Amino acid sequence: MSHDHFVVADPKRADRSEPPSYHSKMNVRLANSEADAQLWDQFVAGHADCSNYHRWHWKQVIENSFGWPTFYLMAEEGDDIEGILPLAWQKSWLFGSFLTSLPFLNCGGVVADSPGAKDALIAEAIGLAKKLRVDYLELRQRLDQRGDSQLEADSQLALPAKTHKIALVRPVEPNEEKMFAALPHKVRTDIRKAINSELTAEFGAEELLDDFYEVFARNMRDLGTPVYSRKFFSVILRSFPGDNHICIVRHKGKPVAASFLMGYRRTLEAVWSASLYDYSSMKPNMFLYWRILCFAGERGYQIFDFGRSSIGSGTHRFKKQWNTQEIPLHWVYWLPNNAPLPEVNKENARYRLAISLWQRLPVAVTKLIGPSIVKCLP
Repeated sequence: MSHDHFVVADPKRADRSEPPSYHSKMNVRLANSEADAQLWDQFVAGHADCSNYHRWHWKQVIENSFGWPTFYLMAEEGDDIEGILPLAWQKSWLFGSFLTSLPFLNCGGVVADSPGAKDALIAEAIGLAKKLRVDYLELRQRLDQRGDSQLEADSQLALPAKTHKIALVRPVEPNEEKMFAALPHKVRTDIRKAINSELTAEFGAEELLDDFYEVFARNMRDLGTPVYSRKFFSVILRSFPGDNHICIVRHKGKPVAASFLMGYRRTLEAVWSASLYDYSSMKPNMFLYWRILCFAGERGYQIFDFGRSSIGSGTHRFKKQWNTQEIPLHWVYWLPNNAPLPEVNKENARYRLAISLWQRLPVAVTKLIGPSIVKCLP
């Protein structure tokens, strides 16, 4: 069953590729200055629909880690900011050229106070996409718990979308015994097995980055996926001090599982996690997530976000067993000349040989050449 669908729009607008026209005082411009940065973050801090990924410092993270240009669009009416849309432009001979809000991350699409501001921002983004002659424009929208899209409501635009990925979340609390008792029997059994295997967990930040990266890089090699550079994670930690954490699970001192965590408002998210296959019988992944849930409760977070997964995948099934709630990720596209939706993912048959070859490379080699490849992926 396909998970692609189209946003409902005005049936009188036959050409879905053209943005509507505006007859208001709405102004959309590029935000670049320090003053703009302050205004941007003030809007993010005061808007419930804004995520961690809308914060201004992601602009520097993307530019400094990958070298891609960014375009942070701000909609204004008079002296009031009505909406924002962060964009990054990736271009390579291998994967093509695309404008994304935002690449590498789970969401970060348009957020606005009115339908007019939403459409004005998207119209400006489409104009920029045409100017840059990209293969497509991708807006990574996240639906709220009611299932409402920040992009769909009252919009004049009709753009194709994918809903093949979801986030999975669950509440946390400081009472570990109560939280443990509410877990399914199989999950509790696996956690006890991990504890009996003498696994331990440690939380920290940059002092644990080398251990995290070693586990993460090996796991990505085993999956056949190029790994991000260590610098990427270091820049994130330094850009958001105090908000990000690393969890390392050890067996007799050796790192066997790890997670890179991001905290924002009342939510703690496991954005990148990995465990070593050789230790899978000890259930280090189960112990990892259990200790993170406890950590989240201790730190006063109310929600734990397990991160995004493809619907029906192994990671989706793994996260479902923790009594999680699914939150749709709604990725919306503008494509020139009604081109087909992009399929740049590991499930695409054209990448199977490359994945197989990558899995045979030494980890040291993948850490050397992987970052130059993965920076070009959306």
